Amino acid sequence: MNAPPVRRRELVLGGRDVERSVRADGSTLIRNREPLGAYARCIPEFLVRYAAEAPDRTFVAERDGDGAWVRVSYREALARVRAIAQALIGRGLSDQRPIVILSDNGIDHALLGLAAQYAGILYAPVSPAYSLLATDFAKLRAIVDLMRPGMIYAADGERYARAIDAVLDDGVELVTSLSALLATPPTSAVDARYAAVGPDTVAKILFTSGSTGAAKGVINTQRMMCSNVQMDLQAHPFLATMPPVIVDWLPWNHTFGGNHNFHEVIGNGGTLYINRGKPVAGLFDETVRNLDDVQPNLHYDVPKGYELLVDALRADRRFARRFFERVHMLMYAGAALSQHVWDALIELSIEAAGERILTTSSIGSTETAPMATAAPWWGDVSGNIGIPVPGVEMKLVPNGEKLEVRFRGPNITPGYWRAPDLTAAAFDDEGFYRIGDALRYADAGDPAAGFFFDGRIAEDFKLATGTWVSYGPLRARAIAHFAPLFVDVVLTGENRDEVGLIAFPDTAKLRALGDEAAVRHVLRTKLEALAAGATGSASRIERLVLATEPPSLAAGEATDKGSLNARAVLRRRADVVEALHAASPPAAVIVAGREDP
Repeated sequence: MNAPPVRRRELVLGGRDVERSVRADGSTLIRNREPLGAYARCIPEFLVRYAAEAPDRTFVAERDGDGAWVRVSYREALARVRAIAQALIGRGLSDQRPIVILSDNGIDHALLGLAAQYAGILYAPVSPAYSLLATDFAKLRAIVDLMRPGMIYAADGERYARAIDAVLDDGVELVTSLSALLATPPTSAVDARYAAVGPDTVAKILFTSGSTGAAKGVINTQRMMCSNVQMDLQAHPFLATMPPVIVDWLPWNHTFGGNHNFHEVIGNGGTLYINRGKPVAGLFDETVRNLDDVQPNLHYDVPKGYELLVDALRADRRFARRFFERVHMLMYAGAALSQHVWDALIELSIEAAGERILTTSSIGSTETAPMATAAPWWGDVSGNIGIPVPGVEMKLVPNGEKLEVRFRGPNITPGYWRAPDLTAAAFDDEGFYRIGDALRYADAGDPAAGFFFDGRIAEDFKLATGTWVSYGPLRARAIAHFAPLFVDVVLTGENRDEVGLIAFPDTAKLRALGDEAAVRHVLRTKLEALAAGATGSASRIERLVLATEPPSLAAGEATDKGSLNARAVLRRRADVVEALHAASPPAAVIVAGREDP
């Protein structure tokens, strides 16, 4: 007898009507046939709207030193934003004298950023790692030199003291408390400045990690951000009747947290609970505490966060019941979600709530505001990044054996701050942004079935034989094969005879295997099975070494949101790469077919 179908938690989702045209030059254009609806003039318009429609609803909340939630309503937020905006206007700040924010996510950070936008003043939220983990402050110095700020804000002057001393120039105001700004009575000047903000006003600069060179300042206009809010709404129409309530740690100096999540909340009159937890050992307990307390209706995270969440849900079934009681959609981005984690989330939701919860993904970048595609449907496998959202055109260009994807639409950046050469290189002759990713069809005969990420064009490399290694798919295969033992991996082998693997282990899961000899036996056995399934040298991994320290934020090996930068890892650990590929590799290197001495 067939099992009854699994019930799905009800959601109103966007359509899948796409149009494909193949052109004479070999490229393919794909667009969503649904036209993009009208979008807001600027992000602060949403604050004004919900201060009138839902004045007492909590907009943003964070825990105080005693663990209690401090809440700011939409009405309170608007009043504070107007006061701060007046103070900023009085200081003569502008796009030529902007604000640099050094702080973590927080209520004051949110209010200051919105006040700057309300008054049409440029600001740049900067990764706290550049201030707190750096030793020479070179990246922070480069950003400050590029921005030429009139004000630097740090919520904790003592914590950021060393960084401030390194970059604070004469004539730049340092602010470590908003109290004086909040005490400024708004005047008609605030209303005039707000009215003058338009779609092409540059709102903020978001800096990419810059691990291969100086950080790039991505221009974010109001048009980019507001059109993306509308694109998100059309892909997920349920947002119109279910204001999002999220618990979020993703940093606001990155586009996932600072644009997608923050703007989805304010754009739909939702509530954002600031989460001090992070998806790392010792800090994830705070995430569990907050999720258990708030019971969000949507959840966003990077794959590592979902891996830890699965462990927590399995360990505490009471927490699992509370988490799945209200949540309607789980979305991941930033990297591929392993199939075993995808399957576990479905299994746990059915067990805890009797319903399957939608799990989905997207693709985009800082330059796309960030949502360029969405997969608003009930998929069967992890990794489908969907179809272009309304208003976005997608171009697929043959690049060797791959399809390079490029995007055009109102959500695309006009370029990089004070970097015309970088801007020119980022676009093709039709104005499509070169995101640098490759995609493959889920079904070559049906573009509405979506696409899968097929690696970064720049990450692919050649072996000494001239054979190309397709980095992204092989990396994903290795992670899935060794799951759940590795947090992440980096492939090696450029201009060498074979592909190698530097693995960042989940130490707790390795420890559960037994002593060092047992661990090495398991890893070697798995490595041999992986190699045996390869179809050629470009897909055969026969050597691996365990990283002895986690990826370094300060050295650019990882970003605040947990993404790994392979090039930075290879450059910093060049000695590990040499040992991995040595003619007679040291004992630390595990080689398929070689027994330990």
